[in-house]
Amino acid sequence: MAFGFSAGGLVFLIALLIVSSIRVLREYERGVVFMLGRFWKVKGPGLVILIPAVQQMVRVDLRTVVMDVPPQDVISRDNVSVKVNAVVYFRVIDPERAIIQVANFLEATSQLAQTTLRSVLGKHELDEMLAEREQLNIDIQKALDAQTDSWGIKVSNVEIKHVDLNETMIRAIARQAEAERERRAKVIHAEGELQASVKLLEAAQMLAREPQAMQLRYLQTLTQIAGDKSSTIVFPLPIDILTLMGKLSRET
Repeated sequence: MAFGFSAGGLVFLIALLIVSSIRVLREYERGVVFMLGRFWKVKGPGLVILIPAVQQMVRVDLRTVVMDVPPQDVISRDNVSVKVNAVVYFRVIDPERAIIQVANFLEATSQLAQTTLRSVLGKHELDEMLAEREQLNIDIQKALDAQTDSWGIKVSNVEIKHVDLNETMIRAIARQAEAERERRAKVIHAEGELQASVKLLEAAQMLAREPQAMQLRYLQTLTQIAGDKSSTIVFPLPIDILTLMGKLSRET
C-alpha cells in the first residue's frame, strides 16, 4: 500500500510539474524568460516550456496601448493658465528592455507623458495651442518617443483632446474676435472708398480730355432729371453756348 501511494504521488507530482512548466503565448504576446534570475531569452508566440523553479517568465503585450493623459495645468509662454488633456498611443517593440530597464513601463510612460505635455505646451503661446494643434501633437510625440526609446517603447501618436480656458479668458477672446471683425470691416470699407476715388479721378480726367464726353454726360443727367417727379427743374447753361452767343454778338 505504501509503494502504491508513493507511486501515485510521484505520478501526480510529475504531472503537476509538467503542467506548471507549459505556457501558451498568443500571437500578440511575448515571454521574457529568466533563468536563475538572469535574462535568458524572449520567447513566443505559441507553446513555451519552462524548467520549474529554474526559469521564470514575464508576459508582455505587444499591442498598441491607448493611454488617457489626465488634465494638466499648463501656463503658456504668454502667461495664460489652461487645462490640457491628451491621449497617447504607444506599444512595446523590445520586450527585454521594457521589463529590465524600467520597473513598470505603463506607469512610467503615463508619468512621462504628463510632464512632457506640460513642458512642450509651456513653450508656446495660447494662440498656438488653439490654432496649431497638429504641430504640437507632433512635437509632443517626438519628445516622448525620444525618452521612451531606451525602454523599448515606441510612441506612435499623441492627440491633444481639450484645451479648457476659464470664463475670463473666454470673454477676452470673444472681445478680441469682435475687435478683429470690426477692424476687417473698416479695412474693407476703406479699400472700397479708395477704389471709388480712383475711378472718379479717372472719369474726371477722361471728361476733361474729351469735351464731347462731357456733353454726353450732360445730356444723360438731363434725362435722369426729366424722369424725376419734381415740380421745378433748373437746367444749367453750357459754357459752349455762351461762347457761341458772344461770338455772334461781336460779329453783328
